[in-house]
Amino acid sequence: MNSMRIKKIATSALIFLIIVFVFGFSWFWHEYNLPKNCLSPTTAFEVEKGSSVSSIARKLKNENIIKKKWPFLLAYKLFYSPQNLIAGEYRFHCSVSAKQALKKIINGEIILHPVTIPEGLTLKETADLLSQKYSMNKQKLIHQSQNTQLISSFDSEAEDLEGYLFPETYHLPKNTSEKEMISIMVSQFKAAFNQKWKQRAQDIDMTIREVVTLASLIEEETSVSEEKSLVSSVFHNRLNLGMKLDCDPTIIYALKKKEQYEGRLRNKDLQLNSPYNTYLYSGLPPSPISNPGKKSIRAALYPSKSSYLYFVSKNDGTHQFSSTFKEHQKAVIKYQINK
Repeated sequence: MNSMRIKKIATSALIFLIIVFVFGFSWFWHEYNLPKNCLSPTTAFEVEKGSSVSSIARKLKNENIIKKKWPFLLAYKLFYSPQNLIAGEYRFHCSVSAKQALKKIINGEIILHPVTIPEGLTLKETADLLSQKYSMNKQKLIHQSQNTQLISSFDSEAEDLEGYLFPETYHLPKNTSEKEMISIMVSQFKAAFNQKWKQRAQDIDMTIREVVTLASLIEEETSVSEEKSLVSSVFHNRLNLGMKLDCDPTIIYALKKKEQYEGRLRNKDLQLNSPYNTYLYSGLPPSPISNPGKKSIRAALYPSKSSYLYFVSKNDGTHQFSSTFKEHQKAVIKYQINK
């Protein structure tokens, strides 16, 4: 066989291979981009941790999300290997192609669920809420809330994470663990308590622990944003004068810790022998009594300038503030005794 003939055969073979490749790649590209027509407008799909690419492709095919699994697998090998497909819950809208499905899972575009933690809940109340509304394990949450290493750089004296489970609406993936939930809330607290606030705490000669403790009292005393700095000024003024804080919520917290709170304070409760009883002991209680929000923390750091030493509820959510005990007595008679 002469060289000319060999050259013609080689050229023909190369052309054939190019045609096969072009045809094959065109077929693959068509199948890869071809959407799967389905009946339901959206489909939920879960990628479990540790799933192989092959098992994910098979599951997508079996649940009628993609038309064929081989374009999904081939595209992963060509374009994305060895990247991991991210575990989580996904939502696919009809119609969806293997390309769209693969890209969504590679990018980790998982469904996020809102989880709302209100201001002013205690550690145990937060665990109750998460267990009842978001199906987390209460005992695991309480156990994780003892991990004070999470907050040690802010509060080296913390015995638990009371005060540092930041109230917020979080958007979290399905099956977020109790450990992850606690860590996320503490991380959010750290982000909120920024360098400016740290400097402000130093300027007013307070530790972060003291600021958060005071903020928790403010949180429990009023939900009215405009009043928070006034309540803060009362507590700051009392602390500066060495007066007891006489803060009812601190006794309520002490009773809750003993599981003795019955929904209201009685006169005998004011004599409760507890370091949290601010009617008996001067200064701040030993630790936060709830998890305060950003507004209450800001109020603790930036109290209004006032001479107020007292306040009493007006029974409409707001308070009457007074500078003298005589003024306070009149306010008590007006709003509490003659209500």
